[in-house]
Amino acid sequence: MTRIVHLSDLHFGYHRADLVAPLLDRINGAGADLVVVTGDLTHRARAAQFRMARDFLSRIAPPVMAVAGNHDVPLYNLPVRLLAPYCGYRRAVSPALAPLRQVGPVCVLGLNSVDPLAVQKGRIRRADLRRLTAGLDGGAMNVVALHHPLEHLPAVDKDLPRNATQALARIERAGAQVVLSGHLHVWATDAMLEQTAHPGLLQIQAGTALCARPSDRQNEFAVLQFDGPVIHIERHIAPMAEAGFRPPIHERFSRQGGIWRAHQPPETPIVPGATETAFSTA
Repeated sequence: MTRIVHLSDLHFGYHRADLVAPLLDRINGAGADLVVVTGDLTHRARAAQFRMARDFLSRIAPPVMAVAGNHDVPLYNLPVRLLAPYCGYRRAVSPALAPLRQVGPVCVLGLNSVDPLAVQKGRIRRADLRRLTAGLDGGAMNVVALHHPLEHLPAVDKDLPRNATQALARIERAGAQVVLSGHLHVWATDAMLEQTAHPGLLQIQAGTALCARPSDRQNEFAVLQFDGPVIHIERHIAPMAEAGFRPPIHERFSRQGGIWRAHQPPETPIVPGATETAFSTA
């Protein structure tokens, strides 16, 4: 069995400072083999925010891999945004924008979905997609990690990244089985599986781990346990009005004949209204 912690959208600089220690305690107590962070480690890509993100990552016991989010490139510093958009991210987080980690039978491949020329809309570059599909391991459970989801629920009014539809079809054909993303600050897994045209991909869209925006209603992260063709998911949720995380709630999915299926209905989210079909602007 392989255990991976998936967290996203930390937004240091606009984060719940009181939740940092409880989050670290949960992560370090999860028995994880790897921690995957799918972008937006900072709120405005400022030096002090990157220092907070770096300090946080340094306190995580398991190995960490991360990809950048749209908030990790400067919004207002146009020269840097245009000429060296990832300089702060590379110094504080990782020099690699598309990292790759093999953890037992699971291969996690990062994909950069940030478009520095756009405020929030992402972009999947064809060259990056070629490199990613070339790196897929035919004998592994291949997990793609990026910031922007490649498919949205109907209630979402944001644009998909450029080339998202083509990218989703291509990575499915190439042999990826799981996609981890964030960006929308709303958990979506079971609902995505019900409406997707790509049932061979389990799309796990994470909520926000630390953002302090009240409209998000809750913070959360997930622990994924890979057990052959079965993935057990623990969602750790911290309502905005509470000081820490509640006991985890559980979901389970299995892959049979190249198709993912939910084994049971997901448990009811803790905060009323914070459902998979809710939408929060990120």
